Amino acid sequence: MHKIDGTARRVAGAVTDWWVVVLVVAAGIAASLQIGKAAIAIPLLQTETGRDLAVLGWVSSIFAVLGLFGGVPVGALATRFGDRRILLFGLTLLAIGSALGAMTSGLGLLLACRVVEGSGFLMVSVSGPALLRRCVGERDREIAMALWSCFMPAGMALAMLLGPLFGGWRAIWLAGAGFALVAGASVALRVPASAAGAAVSWRQLAADAGNMFRTRGPMLLALCFALYAMMFFAVLSFLPVLLIERMQSSLAVAGLLSGLATAGNIVGNLIAGMLLARGVPRLAVLAGASLAMGLAAVFVFLPLLPPAGAFVSGILFATAGGFIPATLLSTAAALAPRPNLVPASIGLLMQGSNLGQVLGPAVVGLVISGIGWAAAAWLVAILAILAVLTAFGLRRDLAGLTLSRAPSQP
Repeated sequence: MHKIDGTARRVAGAVTDWWVVVLVVAAGIAASLQIGKAAIAIPLLQTETGRDLAVLGWVSSIFAVLGLFGGVPVGALATRFGDRRILLFGLTLLAIGSALGAMTSGLGLLLACRVVEGSGFLMVSVSGPALLRRCVGERDREIAMALWSCFMPAGMALAMLLGPLFGGWRAIWLAGAGFALVAGASVALRVPASAAGAAVSWRQLAADAGNMFRTRGPMLLALCFALYAMMFFAVLSFLPVLLIERMQSSLAVAGLLSGLATAGNIVGNLIAGMLLARGVPRLAVLAGASLAMGLAAVFVFLPLLPPAGAFVSGILFATAGGFIPATLLSTAAALAPRPNLVPASIGLLMQGSNLGQVLGPAVVGLVISGIGWAAAAWLVAILAILAVLTAFGLRRDLAGLTLSRAPSQP
């Protein structure tokens, strides 16, 4: 059995400081705002620069590309320097990149600033759950992780709702910088510091990071997150277009309805946290949610229901999908080979998520363009089946986790 550090022992039965949870989740929302703001700004950038969407798409997708390769290395940095320090450094990079981006005059410089922002986002998204696991009492961890897993849809929805209220994309960028600065100051004042892993050598960190890619449990979790992200971003990326075509709605209405569907994802995350806290098996949550996503996607893409029914199916799809991130984030921390590898395990999970974000919209977009909406329905259904099979592949690891938490026999 791995030796539990002093902090973990103190936290295991402690009363959770929920202000710490709120501030860390707020830091995550400040990070995901930087993704959501791009969706609002791209039409404005297209008007200002005259560039096509294929080029401007990099303003948004550069985050996923960075996350695809940087998750585990950033996790190693959190192990070496401490989760709180990496979180604060990430928020600082977000503020600097967003502020400088607002002052740029060319697309190339803006993309360079987005690389800075993307690096900050990756640091926040990897260190946040590791920090919560360190600071939150064991009995409250499932709820805390469920709250954390809401940071992505909450930040994106907030950006989409508030972004149009600003006078232009530069004002949106400056507001994003301000939010990151406020979040960083709040974390610095209230969230307790962690001990940096100064005793761990860089060579050992590199070896541990490499071993993460050969560890069965974390790898299967990352694959499951990749399949989920492919499904989620594939459907939600094209839901506005589908609503415009079927409901003859305006872009503003389609965006509002899509935002409501995204909000369903937040509800799913919170319900998953409550179920896990009550001892519902993780395998049942992952497999059931994956099947529900696949079934709902069929009714979204195929004209089997009236237009309003397709929209309701989209809400059910997003809500069912919310069960998966909360479960995976909690499980990734629990299945880390050693306590000090929790950040690396979460980093690997985020790499799987970003792989799905990169592939999902691109693959489904090609399928829709080449074959039609019906083919997209069956593609997402196949991804759902693969996610179920991956969840069952975790059966042994999840059983070991259950046994490790069971009370010892006399």
